[in-house]
Amino acid sequence: MNVFLILILGFYISFYLFDSIVEWLNIRCVSTTIPAEFRGVYDDEKYAKSQRYLKETTRFGFIQQTVTLIVVVPFILLGGFNQLDVFVRSLELSSLFAGVVYILILLLGMMFMGIPFSYYSTFVIEESYGFNKSTKSIFWMDFLKSMLLSFLIGIPILMAILWFFESLGSMAWGVAWGFLIFVQLILVYIAPSFIMPLFNTFEPLEDGELKTKLEAYSLEHNFSFEGIYKMDGSKRSSKSNAYFTGFGKQRRIVLFDTLIEKHSADELLAILAHEMGHYKLRHIHKSLALSVVTSGLMLFLLSLFLNNVLLAEAFGMESVSIYSSLIFFGFLFQPIEAVIGVLSNYLSRKHEFEADAFAVRTTALPDAMIGGLKRLSVDNLSNLEPSYLKVWVDYTHPPVLQRINAIRKLA
Repeated sequence: MNVFLILILGFYISFYLFDSIVEWLNIRCVSTTIPAEFRGVYDDEKYAKSQRYLKETTRFGFIQQTVTLIVVVPFILLGGFNQLDVFVRSLELSSLFAGVVYILILLLGMMFMGIPFSYYSTFVIEESYGFNKSTKSIFWMDFLKSMLLSFLIGIPILMAILWFFESLGSMAWGVAWGFLIFVQLILVYIAPSFIMPLFNTFEPLEDGELKTKLEAYSLEHNFSFEGIYKMDGSKRSSKSNAYFTGFGKQRRIVLFDTLIEKHSADELLAILAHEMGHYKLRHIHKSLALSVVTSGLMLFLLSLFLNNVLLAEAFGMESVSIYSSLIFFGFLFQPIEAVIGVLSNYLSRKHEFEADAFAVRTTALPDAMIGGLKRLSVDNLSNLEPSYLKVWVDYTHPPVLQRINAIRKLA
């Protein structure tokens, strides 16, 4: 049997089994006893509801992963990638356009396979737990907008990458890397003004105590931004969030309307200070640098496997091409991607602790910070005591109890 086929199937199935074990162990950590820190915040009924939510979403995720496995593995073994390639080649397109069509059909297939799961998650699971506020028309409009946006942005990028590797030889990966960095920076810059408003309405925060506090704090710490905005997050979900977006003069503070409704001005100030801490401590730049290094590594390794006959044979291909090599390399890159993901999550959790510390130091509102974290956890039915392995593998934020303990030590 082809060595690449053995490696790819081994990686794919092993990660499926590993993820299943991680989720099973996480479910096993569920306790019916409310942690002491949350007594008086969580009542017994709502705490039990949060655990049911965790179990149901975990089971649903397992079903989705299993269905994906059942589809992808036979598709590989039965030569599905080759059959699609034969069809695309029969259209007699140039290699560049053939590559775009080939990859586009595969991505559309994965996208449409995910729609039933997304629909069920939104209108059955999220609805039954009181989170979903979306309508079916909003759901389908979001899907169509996302698909159109993906085409408008993704197709030119894909064509450029294919052209680089077809035309520039050994220097192609470096040129492609520089191009992707440029595109990434452009998207970060234009997203607040042109992309995000396609999905949500952003209104300047009205005058009042909250706006006065946020602006005074920003001025005190020499943090410039384009404005403070309220986003209609309640159009889709009752869950809450806040974030900064953009760079330079395009930088915005965004608060979900659901967050404003449920939190005091001091709690929102502490949350804002946390988000500002990410900028002041250069976490955004560090994360962006890690993303840049990761994409460079991926493109360099990709360049070593382009037009690899053994790799093509693993997928039953009759012809070797740049565009199919891009897809097949994604399977091989999975272990490296997993390691990078774990390291990235560790760095993200470290940054969250640091941003919490920044917020506590600069606002002197540790109780408001803790109160805000508790309220967010309860409103979002967060898992208060995840397993260590689940945190290590998947969590970008530390568990809320760890964050609260760290804040209390600072205070």
